[in-house]
Amino acid sequence: MKTVKSVYKIGNGPSSSHTVGPYHAAQIFGGRFPEADRFRVELFGSLAFTGEGHGTGKAIRSALPGAEVLFNREEMELPHPNTMLFEAFQDGKEIGRARIFSIGGGSIRIEGEQSEEEVEVYPQKNFTEISQICRERSLNLAQFIYRMEDDQLREYLKRVWEAMKDSIRRGLEGEGILPGGLGVARKAKTLYEKRCYNESADVTMNRVIAAYSYAVSEENADENVVVTAPTCGSCGVLPAVMYYMHRDRGFPEEEILDALAVAALIGNVIRTNASISGAECGCQAEIGSACSMTAAALASLYGLNIDQIEYAAEIAMEHNLGLTCDPVKGLVQIPCIERNAVACMRAISSVNLSRFLFSTRKISFDEVVATMYRTGKDMDEKYRETSHGGLAQIYYAH
Repeated sequence: MKTVKSVYKIGNGPSSSHTVGPYHAAQIFGGRFPEADRFRVELFGSLAFTGEGHGTGKAIRSALPGAEVLFNREEMELPHPNTMLFEAFQDGKEIGRARIFSIGGGSIRIEGEQSEEEVEVYPQKNFTEISQICRERSLNLAQFIYRMEDDQLREYLKRVWEAMKDSIRRGLEGEGILPGGLGVARKAKTLYEKRCYNESADVTMNRVIAAYSYAVSEENADENVVVTAPTCGSCGVLPAVMYYMHRDRGFPEEEILDALAVAALIGNVIRTNASISGAECGCQAEIGSACSMTAAALASLYGLNIDQIEYAAEIAMEHNLGLTCDPVKGLVQIPCIERNAVACMRAISSVNLSRFLFSTRKISFDEVVATMYRTGKDMDEKYRETSHGGLAQIYYAH
């Protein structure tokens, strides 16, 4: 498996696959041809169908000013649902080209090349093997991660955590209508400030966590800076729960960083053995993964054992199986923002169940990850981030 650092990327929303990845790809390609006087980028698959709503062209042109961006919605036989063809020209002649894939979570793969992200850090390929090593060496998951990664991980996690906190703070202050034409109003500030009469502690917790989640997701929808966790479309789940545990429950930031490391490991297992891309496996790969990561992080923060952490992550993913990716108008707003908040509650419930019932579990985390991948591959194309089905289709029918 690759470094867990690759799970978290700091960048502008609204989509890790559609903005963060293409922006990074454009930066790299442009840097290889500084002499070029014109660039042409052709987008295929999900990037072609929802790239306009997701701001893909804008992201590419911000890295390659003046680039011609084309949306090819005809070619369907693709090596990856998020395929891009970059071409560089000088004096009317092509001087270079590259086919680049946005593989989820802001990561890219250049055809025929190996990137730094592809370097293997973990010889273990799944959670079962990781768990076995931890037992043999009497390590918890955070200790295992720090032994396997380089000494820059802790500092990177600090930057990630600061970016997560910043997105929540900004989002709680934000007001007005989100861009894109759906007329969706920001709600985080209202959720945070509007306390119900005689509100119970549980209601307060749910409302505040939802407000934090809305804050991040609305920042993402507004194309502001967020952290992929593991994607932009699911960026509101993990930060919301961790911020609540730190700010409202008093858990120290050093422990939050350890929990973020554990969450990233879970995301890494999913990405290695399945996918975190909505275009490849539907929203189960995005929200399902974020929910699993958050459940594992929270269980780790509570000091639960490795079996309890695994069970929490398994429950969280299992009950997101089959979740479709059907963004209305190709925007990461409906149902995405609300879906992040709901996933926070599901992650918390998963931990509560795992705490008491872990010894009775029948399904391993690796098995549910494999199931998610098969489900995603069986899912009709229109439910995999094309805006051709589900809520996206029903909305236009009205």
